[in-house]
Amino acid sequence: MGTGVEMSVEFDPAAVPPLRLRLLGALEIRRDGAAVPLPPSRKVRALVAYLAMARRPVARTQLCELLWDIPNDPRSELRWCLSKARPVLDQPGRPRVLADAEAVRLDLDGARVDALEVDAAVQGGIATLAPERLRALAALFEGEFLQDLDIGRSAPWSAWLLGQRRRFHAVRAAILEHLARALDPAGDEVLACLEQWLRLAPFDRRAHESLFDALARRGRLREGEEHLAATARMFEAEGQDWSALGRAWRAAKERQATLPARVAEPVPTVAALEVLEPVKPLEAAAPRRASIAVMPFMDQSRATATRGGLADGLVYDVITRLAKLRSMFVIAQGTVFALDQRHVGAEEAGRTLDVDYMVSGSLRREGPRVAVSVQLVETRTARIVWAESFGSRCDEALGVLDDIGNRIVSSVASQVEVAERNRAILKPPSSLDAWEAHHRGLWHMYRFDRAHNEQAHHFFETATRLDPGFARPWAGLSFTHFQNAFLGWGERGHEIEMAYRTASQAVMADDQDPAAHWALGRALWLRGALGESLVELEASTELSPNFALGHYTRAFVQAQSGDAQDAIRASDLSRELSPFDPLLFGMLATRAVALMRLGRHDEAANWSMKAAARPNAHVHIQAIATHCLALAGRLDEARATAAAIGRQWPGYGCEDLLRAFRFDAPAAAALRQAAGHIGLK
Repeated sequence: MGTGVEMSVEFDPAAVPPLRLRLLGALEIRRDGAAVPLPPSRKVRALVAYLAMARRPVARTQLCELLWDIPNDPRSELRWCLSKARPVLDQPGRPRVLADAEAVRLDLDGARVDALEVDAAVQGGIATLAPERLRALAALFEGEFLQDLDIGRSAPWSAWLLGQRRRFHAVRAAILEHLARALDPAGDEVLACLEQWLRLAPFDRRAHESLFDALARRGRLREGEEHLAATARMFEAEGQDWSALGRAWRAAKERQATLPARVAEPVPTVAALEVLEPVKPLEAAAPRRASIAVMPFMDQSRATATRGGLADGLVYDVITRLAKLRSMFVIAQGTVFALDQRHVGAEEAGRTLDVDYMVSGSLRREGPRVAVSVQLVETRTARIVWAESFGSRCDEALGVLDDIGNRIVSSVASQVEVAERNRAILKPPSSLDAWEAHHRGLWHMYRFDRAHNEQAHHFFETATRLDPGFARPWAGLSFTHFQNAFLGWGERGHEIEMAYRTASQAVMADDQDPAAHWALGRALWLRGALGESLVELEASTELSPNFALGHYTRAFVQAQSGDAQDAIRASDLSRELSPFDPLLFGMLATRAVALMRLGRHDEAANWSMKAAARPNAHVHIQAIATHCLALAGRLDEARATAAAIGRQWPGYGCEDLLRAFRFDAPAAAALRQAAGHIGLK
C-alpha cells in the first residue's frame, strides 16, 4: 500500500466538501453536506478519528494495542470495526478506508477535517494570519476534542486522547490570543475574545494584562478593579504571586491618563484588595531572555504511577543542562514536577509559567532497549518547533541523556543569541541504577516529614554505594541530615556533623555541581560558619545562575543575621525561577523574616501567613507566622496560630524557634518580645 495522501487545508468557505469530519467537538461526519449516522460502537468512531489524525498508514498491531485491552482476537475485532467504518466514509466509486495485511489509512484527499486544518494553520504560523482567518479558525472549535469519546479500559487510547485535548486546548488559546491582538482594540469583539481566552487559560498573565488594557481604554475602571481583586484571590489560592498583574493594571490606567480626557465612571475602593499585597511601584524591565520549562516525561513502560527512574532522570538532567545556558531563563525542576502532580499538561503549564518554550516527552522501555520521544513547542503559538524520536540500548542510556541535552539546545539555538557559545553539559552519573535511586530519594525528600526523610536517606545511601563518584546523592544525604538537625528528628550535634561530611563528599565528587555547593553551604550554616556558608551558596549560583535553591538558601542565611535587603531580592528571584517549588514555604517565610528585621511588620505578617498556608509547611514556618503576627499587632490571629501549633506540637515555644535558627541579637529580642505579647513560652 502506498503512503498516505495529505489533505488540502485551504478551502473556499462557500464550497461544500465531499467529506467533512468534525473532531473539535462531538464527532460528526458529513458527506456532500448531509450528516451521516454514526455507528453506535465507540471503538469504531475512535478508530475513524485516530486514522484521520494520523494522515498516514497505521500498523494493524498499533491499532489493536490502542483500542483493545487484551482482546481474544484483536485482528478480527479490528476487521469488524473497519467493516463498520467503510459505509460511513466511503463514497460511490471512492473508497476512503484503505487497508492491506499490515496497515490501514484514510484517503482524505479533498476532504475537510477541522483539527487538521487548525494544525496546518498553526504549523504555518498563526502570527501572520489576518483577523478573518483567525476568526474562522476560532469558530471551528465547537467543543472539546472528540467530546464524549472516552473509552474505559483502554489506557493507550486515553493517553492519546488526553494529549490531543491538551494540545488543542493550547492551540485554541493561541488563536484567541493572536485574534485579540489583531482586532480593533476599540471594538466590542475584542472583549468577547479576551473573555474566551481567559476561560481557557485563567492563569495566563498576558490574557489578564490584555483585558486590563482593554478596560482602561474604555474607561471601565470599576470593572478593572473588580477583575484585579478576583484574579488576586484566584492567584493567592494557588500560591502564585499576582503583584505583576497589579503593576500591569496600574500601567494600563496611567497609559490612558495621557490620552484626551474622557468621562469615566467613579472608581470605588475594592475592599478585597485591602487585605492583599499592595501593588509594587513600577520597575524597569529586566533584560529579555528566552525562557523554557521542561515538563516530566511520561514513562509509558511503568505499570504504576511511582515517580523516579530514568524518565524523571532525563528531565532532571535536561533541566540542569539548560540551566547552564546563561542566556536562558529555565524554570526549576521543583515547579514543573509540582505542576505535573496537579495533572497540568505541558501546554497549560507553558501559559501559566509564561515561558517562551515548553519541552515534553515520553519514554518506553522494551526489553534491552529504551525509546524516547521529545518535542519542543512555542508556547504562544502552540507551534511544534522540533520533535524527535530515537532509541538506544539501556546500557547506553547515559549516551541518550547527552543526546537529548544536545538536541534540545541545538533546536532552540536560533532563538537564543549565544546558545552555541554557552552550551554546558553536566556530566551524568556512571551508573543508571544509582541515578534512579537518587531520584526516588528526591521524591521522598520533598515530603518534609520524618518517615519520608528516612526513606530518602535510604535511597540516597543506595545511590552512593552504587556510585560513590556521583555527587548529587551525597548532597541529598546532606539534606536529610540537615532536616534531622533543623527539625529535631535526631541528635543535633551528630546530624550537623553528618550533614557537613556528606556535603563535603558531594563537592569532592563533583565540584562543578551547584547542588553540591548548595548542600555544603547549608551544612556550614548549621555549623555557624555564616561567611563560609555564603561563599559556597554564591558558588552554587555562579555555576548555575538559574539554580533556585541556591538563591533561596542565600536568602535564608541573610534574612536571619545578614543583609535583609539582599535576602528579599534573593527570595524573590528564587520564587521567580521556581514559583511552584516544594520549598516555596521556605522562600515565603524567608522574605517574612527579612521584612521583620527591617521593621516592616505588617508586610512580614502577610508573607508569613502565605508561607504557613502551604501544605508542607513545618512547625518552624508556623512559628514564624505566629511571631510576625504578634509583632504586627494582630494578636488574635497570632494566638490562633499558636494554639494550632500547641495542638500539633505540644510544648513548642519561642526558644525552640531560636535554637533552630541563627537570628542576630536584635531579631532574637524582637521574637521574644512577640512571644510575650501572646503568652507564648
